[in-house]
Amino acid sequence: MTSTIDDVRADVHSEPGRTLDDEQPRTLGFWDQVALWGNLGISLLGPTGAIFLLAPGVSMLSALVAVVAGTMIGTVLVALAALAGARSGRPAMVLLRGLFGAKLSYLPTVLNLVQLLGWATFELVVIAAALKQLLPWNVQWPYIVVAGVATTIMALWPLGAVRMLRRYALVAVIIAITYLFIQLGRNPMPSLTHGSWSGFWISADIVIAVAVSWVPLAADYTRHSRSERAAFGGAMIGYTVTQVACYALGLLAFTTVVSAAGTADDQQHNLFAAFIAVPVGWLAFAVLVARELDESFANVYSTAVSIQNPFPHLDRRVLAVGVGTVATIGALVFSIGEYQDFLYLLGSLFVPMFAVFAVRYFILDRGKPWDTSETAPSRWSLLVPWAVGFVAYQLINPGSIGWWVTAWTHVQGWLHFTPRSWMSASVLSFVVAALLTLAMGPITTRRRPADAEPVSAVPSQVLRG
Repeated sequence: MTSTIDDVRADVHSEPGRTLDDEQPRTLGFWDQVALWGNLGISLLGPTGAIFLLAPGVSMLSALVAVVAGTMIGTVLVALAALAGARSGRPAMVLLRGLFGAKLSYLPTVLNLVQLLGWATFELVVIAAALKQLLPWNVQWPYIVVAGVATTIMALWPLGAVRMLRRYALVAVIIAITYLFIQLGRNPMPSLTHGSWSGFWISADIVIAVAVSWVPLAADYTRHSRSERAAFGGAMIGYTVTQVACYALGLLAFTTVVSAAGTADDQQHNLFAAFIAVPVGWLAFAVLVARELDESFANVYSTAVSIQNPFPHLDRRVLAVGVGTVATIGALVFSIGEYQDFLYLLGSLFVPMFAVFAVRYFILDRGKPWDTSETAPSRWSLLVPWAVGFVAYQLINPGSIGWWVTAWTHVQGWLHFTPRSWMSASVLSFVVAALLTLAMGPITTRRRPADAEPVSAVPSQVLRG
């Protein structure tokens, strides 16, 4: 590094380097990251998604415990990914060079690009739908354009956006959610214990999947963390608290005032209307809508950073403008709602992949240099535990896409395998991939050059302080 750590930490206005070769600042403290992950844990999709936790006959207590358990499990993985970013100083997809090799890391990078761009587009549609319901003008395209421009601006200055979230957004969001809880809580409450626990792990799996969807993005931000503790603790505390609150708010709404009938769009419309209908609810809802921009911003920025894995010399600012433009056009043109199930399917790929990464990075290769260079050799054998873990996931929970579910139902029949209600696709696929990676350890460990350097250029006493 050409400047001292003190200089970097003093420059509170510094932003990420334009290319991967540029110096990257370490300016994010603990509360910056609590605010970042606290805001990412809250989404307009969260309360709406709570309806899927309330399967017929399932008790309210079972759904609430599933939210807490699923959030804790998923957030541990996010926090570990955040820790790896702080320790290495590398973005998420570049870290995968040390796992699969430089060229082979392009495979998960492409999958991540499709996922991130899809979610960025979907978030713009959600923001526009909420604004359309909140404001008197019954049009959607101006809202999409405004949200797309705001998202792109935030992606150009990501660390400034994180500091803004810390200073203003998180407090406003906490007040808004607390107010909605109080207002909805005045309605007659259902019995917490009436019903069964038969769908507990199915519900928990949904919540885990939402949290784990942030794993491929975490290091893109925590590479700018001042310490490993700040990265891990900020993600763990911020995301856990707010995702639990977000889903609990949805459960409260669907069991007190919101009709669960109709399509997903109908349910979303009814939920938003219920929030707006409470006294001064429009203001609390407006805060949540404005905050939703951090979801689209995070996806746009991470898409740009992921593109830099195969193209390290491209300017992230140019990429951010291009990605923001494509997402905005996509939101204007496509019916992205039909793409949501495919996005969840893509997300299931990253649960077993992160299991492989975690075992190699934190256990088998602990204390060894992690080769993130453009010449890192390929390790094709590590695709095996990833693939086996993905198969385990699909055998238990193949998702909601008709033809895909049919195909895996046939596979279940061939294998004489019937998923049990206690089986969590996320947990079991992670365990299968992790154990297989451990078992294959001796044959997947490659020799590293004696002069290889650790990826972090920041002294360890600074990172751990």
